Amino acid sequence: MSLVDERQLRVLRELGELGSVTAAAEALRVTPSAISQQLRLLQRSVPVPLTEREGRRLVLTPAGRALADAAIEVETALARARHSVEEFLGRADGRVSVAAFHSAAAAFWPHLVRALSAPGSPRLAFADEDVAQDDFPPLTREYDIVLAHRLDHAAPWPRTVSVTALLHEPLDVALPAGHPLTAKPRLSPRDVADEPWITVHDGFPLMATIEAIAAAADRRLHLAHRINEFAVVAQVVAAGAGIALMPRWTARPHVGVALRPLVGVNARRHIDALHRPERAARTAVRTVLTELRSAAAAISSQAPGDTEPRS
Repeated sequence: MSLVDERQLRVLRELGELGSVTAAAEALRVTPSAISQQLRLLQRSVPVPLTEREGRRLVLTPAGRALADAAIEVETALARARHSVEEFLGRADGRVSVAAFHSAAAAFWPHLVRALSAPGSPRLAFADEDVAQDDFPPLTREYDIVLAHRLDHAAPWPRTVSVTALLHEPLDVALPAGHPLTAKPRLSPRDVADEPWITVHDGFPLMATIEAIAAAADRRLHLAHRINEFAVVAQVVAAGAGIALMPRWTARPHVGVALRPLVGVNARRHIDALHRPERAARTAVRTVLTELRSAAAAISSQAPGDTEPRS
């Protein structure tokens, strides 16, 4: 017996209970020809006759009655399954997994914990994922929500994921406190081209801005150190090992580091929440997305202005 369609079983059940094609059609609000078509399709999948003529009436054979009885169990199981799905989608306290790269995790996760601590709130499950830009969308297979970043001029996220925009964050030049360049309110590519640089690894979003600085200054930069974690970058900058690009809003301030705006190149990144479209059918996931938007508004409103130096 090959695969049987749920609608065909429903037709067989109604025919057995109501005793005629016309009555079954009225009950299911379709035409008698539609009922006959479904019965023909069902019969092709079963090796024994399911119906027979009894005078002018079409009735079920013993095999047809057995399958109709089984259809009741199938419909009951499907109804329970649908109810379970509806209950799962509607649960406000469902588990929501959230992945993020490090600086976004440090900025957004504490807000989520505080905002969603009340009973009945979504149950959060965090995971840090420090990956190259192209590797963020595939993470949506594993996590409900993925906090990802990309530069202004980078390719948009693929259409296979839904995107909730959170921040459009400036990238500043991080200098050791007391460095001569801190005397300037803003810096150009030529100002910083001869300094030793602390950069991210190849393939990670900020690397494209480093390349843009080199192109604008028309010289090759000295990439002295490769460090992805901004907290570590800040410590190394403060120690005098070089300068770096750092996000203005989501990196924690360091007393030994001064930030200066960079002009002459496009130095901003998008921080977005990525998820598969079907994930947002869950109430708990939508609640977390709403809180992420609230956190983004708080982060940007509490930060210094776009051209204000930070020491």
